[in-house]
This record gives sequence, structure tokens and C-alpha cells, in this order.
Amino acid sequence: MAWITRFTVAVAFLAAGVIFSPETFGSSSSSPSLYTALKLSHLLCFATAWGAALWVTFIGGIIMFKNLPRHQFGNLQSKMFPAYFTMVGICCAISVAAFGYLHPWKSSSTTEKYQLGFLASAFLFNLTNLVVFTPMTIEMMKQRHKVERENNIGEEVGWSKNREVAKANPQLAAMNKKFGMIHGLSSLANILSFGCLAMHSWYLASKLNL
Repeated sequence: MAWITRFTVAVAFLAAGVIFSPETFGSSSSSPSLYTALKLSHLLCFATAWGAALWVTFIGGIIMFKNLPRHQFGNLQSKMFPAYFTMVGICCAISVAAFGYLHPWKSSSTTEKYQLGFLASAFLFNLTNLVVFTPMTIEMMKQRHKVERENNIGEEVGWSKNREVAKANPQLAAMNKKFGMIHGLSSLANILSFGCLAMHSWYLASKLNL
């Protein structure tokens, strides 16, 4: 099924949900209120950011690393992560805007101010990854791949051959150290963003009546 078909089906289900919602069905109003639309935007964007972060951080990336040749894995990540951080960043920005509109700073409670701070922090962590750490990581990866190809490694799964060669190759060892530092900062920013979203998920759960 092409992506445009999947997108059309998703929009159709969303439209059906709006049309037959309690606020719309049987109401004299011709369209849902702005308040409901903002809540929906916030919820959908937050859920998208949360789900994507959960999958990429704890499931998808680990499965790919354990099953793909390392250079193939790195090249795939170099294409995927800019898109991932862009999407999560946009979703966080929309969530911040919607939540901020629904809870104006001057009249919001301390808890709501903290939640706005968590959402804004998640956005900033993703923006930092997108414009700072990811380009640095990709550039360092490309340089290291070049050195590894010269040493006939990189097509294996895992780090074992890299570590063996690095023991006798100071250039590769230095690259590993620099890459590890940059990648570590990127991972830290991603985990902090995920943590901020996790804090907000707890807040949203406390507001549900099931």
C-alpha cells in the first residue's frame, strides 16, 4: 500500500472521528470548537513524538544494529535520524504551542507550567540533535568508514573487528574516541527528550477518566 493511500485512510478515520464525536453529532454547531481541535492536535502530536522516540531509541535501532553490517547500519542511520529528529521536533513544537494556548502562562497552575517546560525542553533537545549533534556524528561516521574500508573492515555485524584493528591503528582509535563522545552527547539529548515526554505522558494519564 503506497504511503499516500495509508495517509488518506488515516485522514478518513480522523474525519469520521470528528464527525461522530459527542461534540459534533447531534449538536447545532457546524464544526468542532477550537478548544477541541487544539486538544486533538496536542494529543496526536505528542503521541507521535512519544511513539517514534520509544521505537527508535529502544527497539528499532537495537534490532538494526544487531542484524545489519555496520557500514550499512551507519548509512541507514545517517538518513533516518535527520528525518526522525525533524518529525519529533515538529510534533513537540505543535504540542508546545497547543498546550501553551490551552494553558496561558499567567493563569496556569504550577503543574501546567512544569508540563509546558517539559514539552519545550523535549523540543529543544531534538532541535539541538538536528542542527548540532547529528551533522557532526554523520561527518565523523563518514571519515571513520573511509579508514575502516582501507583496513577491510565494516561489512561485519557488531564492533569486534573495529576494536581489534583499533588496537594497532592510532588513527582509528582516535576516531572511535571522538565518534563515541559526539554520539554519546546525541544519545544523551535523545534520552533527555524521551524523559521529558515520559513526564508529560504521566500528566496526561492523570487527566483521563476511563
